Amino acid sequence: MSALTVRTVEKPWGRDQLPTPFVAPYGKRIGEIWFEPTVDVYSLLVKYIFTSENLSVQVHPNDAQAAELGEYDTGKEECWLVIDAEPGAALGIGFKEPLDQAAMRAAALDGSIADLLDWHGVQAGDFFYIPSGTVHAIGAGISLIEIQQNSDVTYRLYDYGRPRALHLDKGLAVARGEPYDLALRRHLEPTGTVELARGLYFTAHRVDGTPDAALLAEYAGPMLVIPRRGEVELNGDVIFPGECVAAPDVSAITFGAGSQSILVRAAA
Repeated sequence: MSALTVRTVEKPWGRDQLPTPFVAPYGKRIGEIWFEPTVDVYSLLVKYIFTSENLSVQVHPNDAQAAELGEYDTGKEECWLVIDAEPGAALGIGFKEPLDQAAMRAAALDGSIADLLDWHGVQAGDFFYIPSGTVHAIGAGISLIEIQQNSDVTYRLYDYGRPRALHLDKGLAVARGEPYDLALRRHLEPTGTVELARGLYFTAHRVDGTPDAALLAEYAGPMLVIPRRGEVELNGDVIFPGECVAAPDVSAITFGAGSQSILVRAAA
């Protein structure tokens, strides 16, 4: 069992006040809380994201594209679980109508690309899987958990005039100018065990209490545990909401009767 080291990441769109149990250092605008991977789960990265402004319009490559572009060993596929949202908060994912590369480039240059995104109003419990190549932007007033490949490869197409680098050529080379597949989103009720993701790179479940026999068998290997409520213990150590822990096997975990946790493992 290994508690993952926490890294707080400043962002121009972050917050100086974070929801419990997180605390922003004085004078800092924290947008992300990272849990540094260990060797057994190095291919995975878990983050909390907190927004006060819209994030950039961006896109991530897949593994082959990242290698072809010559900067990274892996691409980035991810998923989001919204844990809180202000009234009117939304996620921009995919386009309202199909766009070719020339139209995407023109829209990125004049800033209209944000208006061409399909903005999905969100609330706590909304879940989205984001395949590589999906053009997206996280809106203001949202708190979410992100599970992703352990890669920081991000190509910004538009950033609302912030003084940060854009990556228009590389971004357009990997971006899909198409609507988002609504089969990749759903709303979770507050309770109940449910599969969140099963993709090329990771599998994730939200679990109430102790997993059933099938899940116990599925997580019989290195994994991550993200407590959401109640008591969860790993080898006798209590793990609290706001933490993320690497475990060698689900058998090391004791789930309290009223607990809820997210379990994540790398794909076989």
